[in-house]
Amino acid sequence: MAAENTVTPGSAISPTTLSSTQSGSVKPHFPTPEVLMSGTVETAIDIRPFQVEISEEELAELGRRIKATRWPSKELVADRSQGVQLATLQELARYWTTEYDWRKCEARLNALPQFTTQIDGVDIHFIHVRSRHENALPLIMTHGWPGSVIELLETVGPLTDPTAHGGRAEDAFDLVLPSLPGYGFSGEPAEVGWDLGRTAQAWAELMGRLGYTRYVAQGGDLGAIVSDVMGRQAPEGLVGIHMTLLVTTLGAPTPPPGDTEEERAALDAINTFTTSGFGYFLEQSTRPQTIGYALLDSPVALAAWMLDHDTDSYYKISRAFLDDEPSGNLTRDNILDNITLYWLTGTGASAARWYWELGRAQALAAGQAPPEVSLPVGFTTFPGEIFRAPRSWVESSYPNLTYFNEVDKGGHFAAWEEPELFAAELRAAFSSLR
Repeated sequence: MAAENTVTPGSAISPTTLSSTQSGSVKPHFPTPEVLMSGTVETAIDIRPFQVEISEEELAELGRRIKATRWPSKELVADRSQGVQLATLQELARYWTTEYDWRKCEARLNALPQFTTQIDGVDIHFIHVRSRHENALPLIMTHGWPGSVIELLETVGPLTDPTAHGGRAEDAFDLVLPSLPGYGFSGEPAEVGWDLGRTAQAWAELMGRLGYTRYVAQGGDLGAIVSDVMGRQAPEGLVGIHMTLLVTTLGAPTPPPGDTEEERAALDAINTFTTSGFGYFLEQSTRPQTIGYALLDSPVALAAWMLDHDTDSYYKISRAFLDDEPSGNLTRDNILDNITLYWLTGTGASAARWYWELGRAQALAAGQAPPEVSLPVGFTTFPGEIFRAPRSWVESSYPNLTYFNEVDKGGHFAAWEEPELFAAELRAAFSSLR
C-alpha cells in the first residue's frame, strides 16, 4: 500500500493500490482518503489517488479461460458478413496467451496521475494531466464503446506537451480523461437512469471539482453524444465542444438531405451500417444483460464482441493480427490492452447497459426538440468513420459551427489510430477559444 498523500487534483502523486478480486473484477483499496476542500464550498469532496495492480492469479485465470475456448467452425463466407472471422480471433487468442504483456499497460496507466471521486452515488475514475505550459486550456475528453481511456492514452503527450510534438506552448491543454460509469475503473451504476444527460452533468461537476471555471469538451462515438449533450446543457464554464461523429444523424427520425454526391455517399454508408453492421447496437440497446453473460464468462467471446463494430476498424484490427500490419496506433498490444481492461474489470455487461440507457432516454424524449447548441462547435471528419459527415449536415445540426475539417487518414477510433493528427485537429478547433 502506498503512503498517504496530500492530493491536489491533477498533481503528480504516488497513487494508492488497486488489487484484484477472485471474481474477475477489481476493487480499489485506499488509505484513509485525504479531503480536498474548496474555499467556496462548505462540504468536503473526496478526490482519491488511484493505481492499478492486478494479481498474477487474475492474469493466470485469464490465460486459462482463453486456452479453454470451445471454437465454432469457420464462417462460410470470405468476408465479415457472418461476423468476426475465425482466423482473426484464433490469432488474437494465440498472441494474447503467448506474447502479450498486460504489465506494460499497467505501467503506462500508473505513470499517469489517476484518481476517483464519487459523483451522484457512482465512483468515477479519471486521468488528470496538467500541462507544464502556462495558460493551458482545460479539456475533458470522453471515450466510447468498445473503447476506454486506453484509446486516448497516446494523445496525452501531444495535447499536454505540444512543443514536444510539433506544436506551440500556447496550444497546450490540461487534460481530463474520465471513464464512463460502468466502464473500466469507474463504478457500476446500481440504478437505472445513468444516461447521457446524467453523465454530461457529472462531467460538468467533475470539472468544477477540479477547479476549472473555463474549459472545452471533446468526444467520439458515445463520447460524441456526451459532448453534444454537454453543449446543449451549456453548464457554466463550458465554452466549446468538438466531435468526430455526427450523432445527430444516426437514428434521426428524418433522414438528412441527399442532394449532393457527398451527401448521397454518406446516406449509403449509414444505410450499410444500419442494415448489416448494427447487430451490437441493437443487442446492447435492448438486451444488454443477455450478452453480458458471455462477455463476463469468456475472454474470447468478449474480444469477438468488441471487434465486431464497424467495417473499417475491424479490417484494420484483423490485418494487425494476421499480417502484423497495424494501421497507425491500432497495434496488437494496444487492442489487447483495451480488451484486457474490460475483462479484468468485469465491465462487459455494465458497459453494454449504456446503450440501453441511451435507447430509453431517446424514447422518453421522443417528439421533444432538444435545446440548440449555442456554444462554438468544432468537427473533424475522418475518412474511415462509419460515415463521412458532409459539412452541410454538420452546419445544419450545429449552426454555430466554428471549425470544420476533413482529414486524409484515420477512422472511428481517431484518437487511438492517429493521435498526432487528432491532437493537431483539437489545437486548431479550439484555437479561437484560448
